[in-house]
Amino acid sequence: MGIRRRKATADPDKARDPAAVHAAALRHLARRDFAIGELRSKLISQGYDAAVVEETLTALREEGALNDSRFAENYVAYHARRGQGPVRIGAELRALGLPAELVDAALESGPDWRALAREVRSRKFGPEVPDEWAEKGRQARFLQYRGFSSDHIRAALGAEFDPDE
Repeated sequence: MGIRRRKATADPDKARDPAAVHAAALRHLARRDFAIGELRSKLISQGYDAAVVEETLTALREEGALNDSRFAENYVAYHARRGQGPVRIGAELRALGLPAELVDAALESGPDWRALAREVRSRKFGPEVPDEWAEKGRQARFLQYRGFSSDHIRAALGAEFDPDE
């Protein structure tokens, strides 16, 4: 495995050229969807002028190529399919710079989190809910690491279990 080298920053002429910034943004968007703040950081770190980057992002937003709401919904759907819970997904989205109301809306439109917690638990540990408190605690810690709340964990392990005790 080779060492990945950081690409050279844009030359000074291209750094202020709106067409070059637009092309760089589209190259990134062709690979995957980005949050606006994430793409802004990426372009500025590559040496593009911040003012030109802002103009480009505004144009891409108006064209529909950039949409934080769509990004958040896709992010929630993808990570939920991977078995991650709303607490973890929400924290990651906020770390990407998305506003809290957008994150909350995307999580609300996500799957049934209680059912997902049950499914994730049964995939990892089998269909039988454990009787022993030590095993319930171990499974609760696993679900908590995956990003499920106490309510979701209680639903997955049985109503009498309280992970906060």
